Amino acid sequence: MNLETSAKVWSVDEIESLFKLPFNDLIFHAQQVTRQHFDPNAVQLSTLLSIKTGGCSEDCGYCTQSSFHAGVENKKMLEVGEVVKAAQAAKDAGAGRFCMGAAWREPSAEDMSAVVEMVKEVRALGMETCATLGMLNDEQTEQLRVAGLDYYNHNLDTAPEFYGNIISTRDYQDRLDTLERVRKAGMHVCSGGIVGMGENLTQRAGLIAQLANMNPYPESVPINNLVKVEGTPLADAEDIDPLDFVRTIAVARLTMPRAYVRLSAGRQQMSDAVQALCFLAGANSIFYGDQLLTTGNPEVERDRALMDKLGMYPLADKCPAMAGE
Repeated sequence: MNLETSAKVWSVDEIESLFKLPFNDLIFHAQQVTRQHFDPNAVQLSTLLSIKTGGCSEDCGYCTQSSFHAGVENKKMLEVGEVVKAAQAAKDAGAGRFCMGAAWREPSAEDMSAVVEMVKEVRALGMETCATLGMLNDEQTEQLRVAGLDYYNHNLDTAPEFYGNIISTRDYQDRLDTLERVRKAGMHVCSGGIVGMGENLTQRAGLIAQLANMNPYPESVPINNLVKVEGTPLADAEDIDPLDFVRTIAVARLTMPRAYVRLSAGRQQMSDAVQALCFLAGANSIFYGDQLLTTGNPEVERDRALMDKLGMYPLADKCPAMAGE
């Protein structure tokens, strides 16, 4: 098949055919594409902080923060000073990007005022800024742009035809509309999904098609492996085969060659060997630190040890000019 990876419209069938390539061929082509656009041994490090935890009015089946599930405690938003302190600690540990996440359907005017200050203060530290705050309107995207937000994260989660199995309180189009507003405001888009939620191969390909066919496709693409948490509807979902997860990374790389493909949630359950295969398949970004929004993440020391074993290094350490691409 033709493996040309320049900008194009991808059909679901074409992407499913990529998934079905012999494993060695798929990884070989994905590594070739990685080397065309990136230093293959540099990893972009992002740290994620929950600035508002619990009590979300959405019913996402994977999420412990939903008020529909017996999840985490509903807590008030962190103070600006707490967020800046955490960002400085992340920078000192080697992170180049700091993402602030909030558990709500959409921010209120009061919420936005606090988030704008957080963005300004974190950016003043010399870090890239990212936020994930749910749905946004035009006024809110403009506020974030003026504050200097670099990236806005809003995951599609899964393919349109499988979406209703996971979430009922928000339409797929709501997510697409927010991403369009972010793009129109001039900010970078960070959008990906979760695999291992019971979707089939065609639906997994459908998620990649939705992302790859955005014009332009996202600059950052987080690929999450479902973290099953007791009390959530997906707690008993069948595990995805680790090599199928690696294939998902490779297909994301082939269809979105210039994106930072982020190895995201689920890394704590992965062996070093599986993570190494993900890097070989084109992952060149990770969430870095001890905690994601509410679930664990490999400790900084473990990540550093793995990068040392693989001869890899933080992007900002070796090539700071690339950090803003």
